[in-house]
Amino acid sequence: MTELTDTSGPATPADPVAFPQDRTCPYHPPTGYDPLRDGRPLSRVTLYDGREVWVVTSHATARALLADPRLSTERRRPGFPVPTPRFEAGRNRRVALLGLDDPEHHRQRRMLIPSFTVKRAAALRPWIQRIVDGLLDTMIAQGPPAELVSAFALPVPSMVICGLLGVPYADHEFFEEQSRRLLRGPTGADTVAARERLEEYLGGLIDAKAKEAEPGDGILDELVHQRLRTGELDRTDAVSLAIILLVAGHETTANMISLGTYTLLQHPDRLAELRADPSLLPAAVEELMRMLSIAEGLQRVALEDIEIAGTTIRAGDGVLFSTSVINRDTSVYDDPDALDFHRPDRHHIAFGFGIHQCLGQNLARAELEIALGSLFTRLPGLRPAVPAEEIPFKPGDTIQGMLELPVTW
Repeated sequence: MTELTDTSGPATPADPVAFPQDRTCPYHPPTGYDPLRDGRPLSRVTLYDGREVWVVTSHATARALLADPRLSTERRRPGFPVPTPRFEAGRNRRVALLGLDDPEHHRQRRMLIPSFTVKRAAALRPWIQRIVDGLLDTMIAQGPPAELVSAFALPVPSMVICGLLGVPYADHEFFEEQSRRLLRGPTGADTVAARERLEEYLGGLIDAKAKEAEPGDGILDELVHQRLRTGELDRTDAVSLAIILLVAGHETTANMISLGTYTLLQHPDRLAELRADPSLLPAAVEELMRMLSIAEGLQRVALEDIEIAGTTIRAGDGVLFSTSVINRDTSVYDDPDALDFHRPDRHHIAFGFGIHQCLGQNLARAELEIALGSLFTRLPGLRPAVPAEEIPFKPGDTIQGMLELPVTW
């Protein structure tokens, strides 16, 4: 391919790659990203509106930049990269945690850290196991075939996050639908309307909790009685935090359960290895997180000029992080396209990195280990109910996962 010389950094393809793109295989990066896998730490890519921004594809460069306070996650700043029209429609709304820089980000995160520690996640494992067992009991009683996303992959994290937050699971169909519209549109109007409905619902729930004399056991109860009542947190931020926790708390894990199941079914040798040695389960979850990289395209904007890897990122430049490419950096991972449970710990960035690294990662690991381990133990004959090419998966402009996963056993 013809190369152009960029005086601000390394050579860049003459025709920048479009970003984001759909995957042709749900557990591999889009084939259209192949030019980004040539070893350069950064490249230029083109967004839907023709704007060019940086994309980071090097593992080392990604970790350095994700920890650099000169990159902002505040989406209302000029130059913030907007990957889709529906994102543009909602970018002016304040977003808790993920859309804030320090010190405000740190202030909010500090309120929640005790609820998501390794110790707390370990204490929740028996409860999560009961949720998983109950859903599998129902699936088995109803008999095959089953649609795994709606019967298992989505209910597991929905029940868990509802229990943790103090949100009535009876309302799960409402907030799951609004979450879907928030993340996948299809239009900007859908995204804005879904956000408004979630704000109204969770605002009403928070108001009701504020009237209770004694708090319940959920995280929202703690925020209301320990932070909202004292003035440390206002109602707007409380609602915004509730949305982030509720949506991220079930969407990401649900997609990992469904896509992780599909990936293991497509790698029967690895699945047989895991069944023969269940102690590999934690390593298998880490490898699936690396390989699947469901949260693609982390977004930042440069607050000032940054010199890195022979490149100058100018103030106001948009910066994206292609996690699917970063987590397959050949300088870090041997044979990165292979599913390998025996890799040395190479610090994948599927949970992000730096101050915005996923708050719920310990909980997610517990849910994934329990859900996947129990699923393949209880259903040893589990297999797809239709050919792989008939199974729909999500487009590239949202969290990656399966739209449906018909299975039998």
